[in-house]
Amino acid sequence: MDQVVDAEGESGRAVLGRTLRYLREKAGKSLGQLAEETAYDKSYLCRLESGKRLSKMAVMEDLDRYFGSGDLLVSHWKVARLDAFKDQYKRYMELEATARVMQVFTPGVPGVLQTEDFARGVLSGALTTADGDELLEEQVAARLGRQYLLQQKPEPDVRIVIDEFAFRRPATRPETWTDQLLRLETVALWPNVVVHVLPFSVGAHHHMTGSLTLLWQKDGSAAAYKEGNGCSALVEDPDDVLRLRLSYDRLRDLALCPADSLTFIRRELEDQRP
Repeated sequence: MDQVVDAEGESGRAVLGRTLRYLREKAGKSLGQLAEETAYDKSYLCRLESGKRLSKMAVMEDLDRYFGSGDLLVSHWKVARLDAFKDQYKRYMELEATARVMQVFTPGVPGVLQTEDFARGVLSGALTTADGDELLEEQVAARLGRQYLLQQKPEPDVRIVIDEFAFRRPATRPETWTDQLLRLETVALWPNVVVHVLPFSVGAHHHMTGSLTLLWQKDGSAAAYKEGNGCSALVEDPDDVLRLRLSYDRLRDLALCPADSLTFIRRELEDQRP
């Protein structure tokens, strides 16, 4: 379908909102009718149209089906979710979206594997302003939206090393933590994803202060993204990326093999059950 808006100079959320309003008016529907026929709250739809709220991708999928608009709203949503992130992270996300190989180390549960409830708990502590609830829901939606990358076509080859520290900081609610562990178990069984657990028994290591993600593109180019101690850096210099790749390889070699890592996760699940 042809684009129906001129996006230049507008935020992604504003473009998405105008597109949604265009489709609704083209269909001859009022907000009330759209709410009644889709079961979405009228005030919620109003906030989407005004660009004040970022939905979950599933909402845009529903509305694309309702309007028969192909993937128009979903494609605008993928741009709009970038509004929730800083410029350097936007560049990283652009590279992440087209990567054919991803290698990740994280001291906590990686964002691309977090459940909605777990993500909300992780993100809520940093948002204490008056508009914190709105910002929180936007951040949660944006984080969950990244997860489609793991199963897009062609599927990327993904290897994730998770420090045992992640399993020693469970969610506050047992139900949330159980669901999160089940999510890790499920993804670890996907054919394009390999999950390693880095046990405490390996001792101190060179990535204790933050996370590292390595991305390879179809043309063979690579980039790295580092986060830690309140700082982040996108690395694209080939020599620096190679250095980080070798450091990642050394860390992966210390981790449990995939089968033992799955056993570790399942043991954690058993310990959660009464």
